[in-house]
Amino acid sequence: MPSAARRFARPRGLSSLRARFAVSFALVAAVVTVLVGFLSYDAAARLVRVDQQTVFEDVVRDLRAQVRQDALTPEDFAASDTTDGGPRENLIRPSGTVVQVLVPDGTVVDAGSAPLPADADDRRAASASTAGRLAEHRDVEVGGEVYRIATVALGGGRGAVQVAQEFSGTEDLLRELQQRTVLLVAAVVVAAGLFGWWLARRITSRLVRLAGAAEDVARTGQLATQVPVTGRDEVARLGRSFDRMLGRLAQSEEDQRRLVQDAGHELRTPLTSLRTNISMLRRINELPPAAQEELVADLTHESRELTDLVNELVDLAAGQSATGPPQRVAVADIAEDVAVAARRRTGRETVVRAAGETTVNGRPAALQRALSNLVENAAKFDRGGTAPIEIAVMGDDGGGLVRIEVLDRGPGIAEEDLERVFDRFYRAPDARSLPGSGLGLSIVREVATSHGGEPFARRREGGGSVIGFTVGAL
Repeated sequence: MPSAARRFARPRGLSSLRARFAVSFALVAAVVTVLVGFLSYDAAARLVRVDQQTVFEDVVRDLRAQVRQDALTPEDFAASDTTDGGPRENLIRPSGTVVQVLVPDGTVVDAGSAPLPADADDRRAASASTAGRLAEHRDVEVGGEVYRIATVALGGGRGAVQVAQEFSGTEDLLRELQQRTVLLVAAVVVAAGLFGWWLARRITSRLVRLAGAAEDVARTGQLATQVPVTGRDEVARLGRSFDRMLGRLAQSEEDQRRLVQDAGHELRTPLTSLRTNISMLRRINELPPAAQEELVADLTHESRELTDLVNELVDLAAGQSATGPPQRVAVADIAEDVAVAARRRTGRETVVRAAGETTVNGRPAALQRALSNLVENAAKFDRGGTAPIEIAVMGDDGGGLVRIEVLDRGPGIAEEDLERVFDRFYRAPDARSLPGSGLGLSIVREVATSHGGEPFARRREGGGSVIGFTVGAL
């Protein structure tokens, strides 16, 4: 592909399929990752918070049960009490709970590792007579850290014990988890975008080359452009179909070019003769009667030849572009119609022999035209007219192929001409003096090819020719 065409074919910006594919891939990955990350973080945060609160509630519940069961004093929770398994140790060991002791007047006598504030509700609990009375939980900030405090009365006005659980560490952990989740989402989105770009490039590179080839054809009009085709997927199928389409168009263009060239060559002779004869018309009164009759006869003959040639060209061009829908056609019935028309036009005996299944999918007008050309050709060359013209229609039992033959007892076809009788404008040396355009048998070939068959010609035993074609399935 020329570099200019390649540059013209390269997509630009977000309007390109490659960029849209990559962005779409990244967006889908972002939505999925964000959704999964949010749900995972929410579930983990909820689980951690609930677990920590549950542990704290268990500590408070065990403390209330203990002070109700045992008559404990503030000294039992003193920091100086190092007894293994003591009340203070039992509170601190499970979850690192901060413990602080209040005397009956609400004064802190044994602060924990973090000094906890005591409010009026805490002081009332310290002087309460009911063991296990609980002051309402509350969250406080101590030294930049957040704690949840619960105050449990020892009963009998002996004081109270404050227990606190640090929650800020858990929140810091959750914030770190949140940051890592965001970073992970960003990394996944970037990776998805890069992977989407790479994948889109692999997928669209062949489409870009194919689009470049199409634009190159549109720009230059050269149908012989090579279409790059690799792989076996849908893009490859598109490339092969486009390549075949270009091949068909190139062949059609070549056929049209040859048709125009051949037609121009063949039209020169009758047109030249007509111009010559027309120039003689100015002096027709000066010519003897015999010359006048010869001039008029020659004009009539040349005009008829020109008319026949033009009609054949029109039929040939129409046959090449026939796009009418095929239908079920009884070829034997078409042969009968052609035989009737031949008897009326030529006065020659024309017989039809049919055998087997002769119904196929085809275009009736085209088949009738091709068979008429064969019969007219036989009548023209078999000038003796002593033997009938035979039309043989033979089909197989499955109806998939029909063979059509026209047999005559004329001079036959020379061996060297058998391969060329279906070429456009070709006329054997011994037939050039006879009327005709040289297109009749080429029309037969076009009809046979368009119906999935092929033409054939051979010499007939005992003299004459056998010319025909096969009809397959459309």
